[in-house]
Amino acid sequence: PMAIAAPIIFAVIFVVGVLGNGTLIFTVLRNKPMQNTPNILIVSLAMGDLLLILISVPFTATIYTFYEWPYGQSMCKMNEFLQTLSLGVSVFTLTALSGDRFVAIVYPMRMHRGSPKLRTILISTGIWLLATGLALLDLMGAHTVSNADIEFCNLFPEHWGNWYPKFQSMFRFLVYFAIPMVIIAGFYTSMAYILWNSGRRMPGEAQRIMGGAKKTSTSKQIEGRKKVAKLILSFIVVFVVCWLPRHIYTIWYHYLPGDYNMFWHVFKIIGFCLCFTNSCINPVALYFLSQQFRK
Repeated sequence: PMAIAAPIIFAVIFVVGVLGNGTLIFTVLRNKPMQNTPNILIVSLAMGDLLLILISVPFTATIYTFYEWPYGQSMCKMNEFLQTLSLGVSVFTLTALSGDRFVAIVYPMRMHRGSPKLRTILISTGIWLLATGLALLDLMGAHTVSNADIEFCNLFPEHWGNWYPKFQSMFRFLVYFAIPMVIIAGFYTSMAYILWNSGRRMPGEAQRIMGGAKKTSTSKQIEGRKKVAKLILSFIVVFVVCWLPRHIYTIWYHYLPGDYNMFWHVFKIIGFCLCFTNSCINPVALYFLSQQFRK
């Protein structure tokens, strides 16, 4: 059944991902008023997702049809590299977006220092460089292996030692999931405390504002920042749902291997599909949650 279902699932991911991320990027780049800090980072996120969908998804979709990797070692390396690169861009950008919302809500006056747009572009560039550097390990390690006349793509070279699969699975879990989620949780806990437990009075805006119009303007700014923070939080929830099963499976497989029964087989396939789904779902969430993008 997976030989039929998997290509269909990945075809849907491809179409939705290309249209959604492509439209998102085009919309922000075409409209200068939309080129603020959160949207520039969201465009960076969409570019990473689009790159993965265009290059990796078509090849990965056929694995369940051919039951092997028929595309050679170069594409094996490129596929693993792009998956890790996209994962890094996603999680590091989500962390940067959370940090941006933290500064906007807790220290709003700092948002206007210097050139916010230039600063955001530099942050995005740094994220891509960091994600690329970390993904080089998979580019070097990925290789094709033949077993009973069937060739498949392997991420763990034998000559690197038996310790490497365990190291790599734990490294990915910590660097691409656990540590960023702890940082993000810290940002959102602080924002929640400021917004809901301190009478919604933000540091930097504690001075008494005279005049109803100014009060209304400030109130709208606060509400706008809260809406963006909630939008980013929805991206983070989607990321956790899409990537946690994959991390659970890889850690179980390398650290606590037991009987590979039907449960773990289905769990592996679901986790595999979900991590690719993450690359197409953010534009959909943005459309439903952001009135600005719907316009």
